[in-house]
Amino acid sequence: MNKNITIAMTAALIMGGSVVQAQDVNIGKNNISLQSDLMSPEALWAMGRIGTVQASPDGRKIVYQVGYYSVKENKGHQVLHVMDADGKNDRLLTTTAKSETDAAWLDNNTLAYLCDGQLWTMSADGANRRQLTKSDIDIEGFRFSPDGQRVVLIKSVPYHGTILQNPADLPKASGMLITDMNYRHWDHYVTTNPHPFVANVTANGIDAGTDILEGKPYESPMAPFGGIEQIDWSKDSKSVAYTCRKKEGVQYAISTDADIYLYNVETRKTVNLCKPAGYKEPAIDATKSMRSQAVNHQQGDMNVGYDTNPKFSPDGKYIAWQSMARNGYESDRNRLCVYELATGKKVYVTEGFDSNVDDYAWNTNSKELYFIGCWHATVNIYQTNLKGDIRQLTDGQHNYVSVALLGQTGKKLLALRQSMSQANEIYVVTPSKKEKASGQVQISFENKHIYDQLALGEVHDRWVKTTDGKDMQVWVITPPHFDASKKYPTLLYCEGGPQSPVSQFWSFRWNFQIMAAHGYVIIAPNRRGLPGYGSAWNEEISQDWTGQCMKDYLSAIDDATANLPYVDKDRLGAVGASFGGFSVYYLAGHHDKRFKCFIAHDGAFNLQSMYTDTEEAWFSNWEYDDAYWNKDQTDAAKRTYANSPHLDVDKWDTPILCIHGEKDYRINANQGMGAFNAARLRGIPAELLLFPDENHWVLKPQNGILWQRTFFSWLDKWLKK
Repeated sequence: MNKNITIAMTAALIMGGSVVQAQDVNIGKNNISLQSDLMSPEALWAMGRIGTVQASPDGRKIVYQVGYYSVKENKGHQVLHVMDADGKNDRLLTTTAKSETDAAWLDNNTLAYLCDGQLWTMSADGANRRQLTKSDIDIEGFRFSPDGQRVVLIKSVPYHGTILQNPADLPKASGMLITDMNYRHWDHYVTTNPHPFVANVTANGIDAGTDILEGKPYESPMAPFGGIEQIDWSKDSKSVAYTCRKKEGVQYAISTDADIYLYNVETRKTVNLCKPAGYKEPAIDATKSMRSQAVNHQQGDMNVGYDTNPKFSPDGKYIAWQSMARNGYESDRNRLCVYELATGKKVYVTEGFDSNVDDYAWNTNSKELYFIGCWHATVNIYQTNLKGDIRQLTDGQHNYVSVALLGQTGKKLLALRQSMSQANEIYVVTPSKKEKASGQVQISFENKHIYDQLALGEVHDRWVKTTDGKDMQVWVITPPHFDASKKYPTLLYCEGGPQSPVSQFWSFRWNFQIMAAHGYVIIAPNRRGLPGYGSAWNEEISQDWTGQCMKDYLSAIDDATANLPYVDKDRLGAVGASFGGFSVYYLAGHHDKRFKCFIAHDGAFNLQSMYTDTEEAWFSNWEYDDAYWNKDQTDAAKRTYANSPHLDVDKWDTPILCIHGEKDYRINANQGMGAFNAARLRGIPAELLLFPDENHWVLKPQNGILWQRTFFSWLDKWLKK
């Protein structure tokens, strides 16, 4: 941003800002001394978790966010750091007990950030803190215009489209009268929607702003994970591009059709960049997959799938976004679309990369873009021009999770990177003209003090033949202090999604290093239905959850027992979450006594029930093909329901631990309860770990510790006898 931001902001601060009063920070970096060199749950929760990172316009400084957690206090605290672009002079900016988040540079010496639901600013050294807004509604995100005269503020407004407002004379009534679908999402009941407000920056401060979606029953950013990345300013500061799925009720629940809209802040008129004027959506049968319906077979490029995360080119001539082609398919290939504003021409510049674009950034010349994507179980940085010529910039056994320019010079990139052996750290990448030869320099070392005390397991891959003669990549993680002459209990890891890659990810719960530290070998296959091996491999799982993908799991573990002498075939377990939990429930009835115990977290157990339980009906429609009551079901739908795990409980013969969160509205807790109850009624040893206050994940520190302890206690009981 230019100097106009500083001028406007300074005026606002002088006229009306208030100063933060510093107090002690309760939760921060924990320089713990470990009692053992083996990873423990406590060591995991002591680690700092690096989140957002951004370079100053001149590329000389970097601000980044870190989350710290206290198991004792059972809560987290978000703080801000700033350092030089070479990693030196790292210093903590946060001085209050309240979390400070979402830092963004206003100029080379000024930062804006969120604290306690309000927008603040401070100098890059942490001084001169001032509150800019006094909003009655918490601000959840912000983005300043390039000229500094306006700012988009994200605020949630009341919504009563599907849950009616209770009578005013019954203020303590807890009942909810629900009139349509989309009444709850992810982990909450939908009584508000986030809206973008365009606010003015004046000498009197920042006003309340104009709601771009005023009176509309829509959300932007989109639930459950959308943030400010779904909104961008045009370079002339006259327009705002935003992501929105303009649907409600049943139509919202069955559709993934989100578009990019351009809002003119002066005329207050909005244009849909994805569809022609007057577009009318074909009729859709809400009880069937859209795979063969007319909406996905129209003439022309109608952008009927997810279109998200717009970014204007530096010269203002183009806008890019991530785009999926088909409606109803949340795991469709995420392509990179470039739209020419003058002509309306759209070009997909990553067609030569048969996998997903996970994040991207424009080069300063407006002729190239950088993006990250998964191929062969690692996520690297690539470059494409407007013609779609692609070049891989980085290589290695790691995952890049974000990419941006290091300042406005365009000479270097700023990125977050992780692996199975390291949580997020900040890297500077120097692009090379030579394939896979770009320089990669780590400049943050957030958890070095913990890693230095730990012995970590080794990670390597092997390629395994599947039952249909294909080559499948499998990660093998061995315990610390590994002795190849010994035999180890071994876990088959079943991935969720169902179309999420088993790449070099780091998880603070499903962590392979802590599994290895407990003395287990981990076999983690990239089975059928995962990206990174081409669209055909990725899509083979849809409509066939219990087909080749399940055979791939067994191929992976059978290869391990046959060819890895340190794998004990008599002490095997299978574990997984979400689709991985479903996989465990299915394998429990079809494993031919390979496994000695199972763990299923948040897995689907009864697919008929799951069809109407989940809040996102598009998922069930695409994956199952039909509602279970349709008499004209396709063969794929019949096969899906006939192979639901709950129908094979009579074949269960192995101890099982079921884990579920009661605020999981994606896969309802009745699925885990049903599996546990069925196992006990069958006389099978089983336990149920139920979290009344957790969603599809486990987010609270003490619940996380309980999860880990229960997980390993169960495995040790059955696999270390």
